[in-house]
Amino acid sequence: DDFEEFRASLANRLAVSSLKNEINRVRVLLKFAHDQRLIKETVAYGQSFNRPSAKALRRERNAAGPKLFSRDELLMILDAADPVMKSMVLLGANAGFGNTDIASLPRSAVNFESGWIDFPRPKTENPRHVPLWPETIAALREAISKRPSPKNEADANLCFLTRQGRPWVRVKPRTKTGETEGEDDEPETAIPIDALSQRFSKLLKRLGINGRRGLGFYTLRHVFETIAGESKDQVAVNAIMGHVDSSMAGVYRERISDERLRAVVSTVHGWLFGGEDGPSSVTP
Repeated sequence: DDFEEFRASLANRLAVSSLKNEINRVRVLLKFAHDQRLIKETVAYGQSFNRPSAKALRRERNAAGPKLFSRDELLMILDAADPVMKSMVLLGANAGFGNTDIASLPRSAVNFESGWIDFPRPKTENPRHVPLWPETIAALREAISKRPSPKNEADANLCFLTRQGRPWVRVKPRTKTGETEGEDDEPETAIPIDALSQRFSKLLKRLGINGRRGLGFYTLRHVFETIAGESKDQVAVNAIMGHVDSSMAGVYRERISDERLRAVVSTVHGWLFGGEDGPSSVTP
């Protein structure tokens, strides 16, 4: 009964996809508690704490509309963005980079001479070997030249830092002060900070293209996946996206040729900038 009431309260304030994620988090937490023998028995949720159905998730997605930027919207974003944001948007469109990818990208991963990035996806540690557009290379050079000094030496190798010299996506420890005089501060929780999402949302609002639900910087990964699929080489698309391939083919496949990877990013380049030069258009 408690879980049924809890689910109803969540459903009143969360979208269907967010409700699913929150229920997953609760289940993971309580499973961990049982696995670690912090509680004696597995928790009986009952049938009223089920995750939303796939049908409900599809209905919500259909109502929200495609999570994509049109070509005109993306060009408008690039035209209005400052040099740093422009380079980050180009990495999203060119390489399918998300927020954490951008914030974690080390300068050592970028080879300006060859025009390639070699950078495992932080979420999966899948290796990524990505050819860069000339526009992306130029914008990235400019952004790095304008990068502030790092607040912490550990961040000195990052391509992007905020004006305060911190990573664009990070976790900030939050402490609570003891009520007893002389008691030390003790950790309470951690606060996720995504300055990239905040800055990009302001840009969308300024341009008036933030009316559809769910649009944000991560939408660029949706754009890349959707348009790159027109290359008809899903294996190469998945490699650039950093997706895990658990199939037997993925186990046996040892490499993907540079030509295939170039063809994928060239497809997106042609869609965005109207070029018809083929794979060679992405070489520096």
